[in-house]
Amino acid sequence: MHTAPFQNVETWVFDLDNTLYPPHMRLFDQIDARMTSFVMRITGADPVEADHLRKKYWLDYGTTLAGLMAHHAVDPVPYLVEVHDIDFSVLAPDPALRAGIARLAGRRIVYTNGSAPYARQVITARGLDGVFDAVYGVEDADYHPKPQEQAFARVFTRDGLDPTRAVMFEDDPRNLKVPHALGMRTVLVTPEVETHPHVHHHTSDLAGFLSRL
Repeated sequence: MHTAPFQNVETWVFDLDNTLYPPHMRLFDQIDARMTSFVMRITGADPVEADHLRKKYWLDYGTTLAGLMAHHAVDPVPYLVEVHDIDFSVLAPDPALRAGIARLAGRRIVYTNGSAPYARQVITARGLDGVFDAVYGVEDADYHPKPQEQAFARVFTRDGLDPTRAVMFEDDPRNLKVPHALGMRTVLVTPEVETHPHVHHHTSDLAGFLSRL
């Protein structure tokens, strides 16, 4: 891997779900199930239709929450508490990932469409306490989710990072379009190889990728 594009990076931005832990741990399956149950209760839909709405809102708005806020005036605070009340024991510490993140020069931050308290629970379960300088959740973007431009603007302004000296790691290619446009380096973290014009690098092994920088 050519490492020159990362030599002047000052801020390393990491997504959370399916990025700081691998998809095969299936943590987010629990959240999907709780979101579907929430949609059923709010809309009166049956399980099939509720699951369809959950996915549709995610596709249309970036998060199911954003769709529920737009169409059903859902209060995001209790929603985020409810859908993140899950079992974190499916996650395991990753010493190699911790070492890879810890050795990065500059600021290291997490930015997720989940809540910051939830993110901190994931970080703890993965053995990553103490390696991040800041953790930002969707509440820090005034509940605007990635991939919306205003979401990035709010979080990046709050953090004070310079996008032209930053890199973002994400599992959802949609969420790398705005960072790319802002001048960030972009790394897609997925098991399958995907090619997108706004993705500079791809890896299926985040710890391994970081070890080669």
